[in-house]
Amino acid sequence: MITPGIVTFDPAAFKSAFPAFSTVPDAVLTFNFNLATIQLNNSYGSVVKDAPTRAQLLNLVTAHITALLNGMNGQAPTGTVGRVANASQGSVSVQLEFRTDSEAASFYAQTTWGSLFWQLTALYRTFRYASRAHHNHSWEAWPE
Repeated sequence: MITPGIVTFDPAAFKSAFPAFSTVPDAVLTFNFNLATIQLNNSYGSVVKDAPTRAQLLNLVTAHITALLNGMNGQAPTGTVGRVANASQGSVSVQLEFRTDSEAASFYAQTTWGSLFWQLTALYRTFRYASRAHHNHSWEAWPE
């Protein structure tokens, strides 16, 4: 059953679900949630019609954005882009990889939460057919 609605951000519930961000101020989390709504429409017109499902997805994107911009567990963001492909310990060496099927996938692959969001939204990124409405307007570009 689909529950329509607009998702309202709850910083306390978010921090409970994502304890790595418990030190991030509520105002910053709210700002990051608003950024997340740019990536996933939070309206009745959203491709994700079920509001509880959309809330979970928006929280994943909020966690992803917060990790990238504000860091985790009270630590500053790493500033690295991509996943660690190789690491050494003597004389410290880290090799990062930023390789996926698309630029969008690469962006989300930077954090666990982004990767999970990308996987969970795969069904919403498939082709959707919308038939043209049948109107009797002489100005329509397509002939009847």
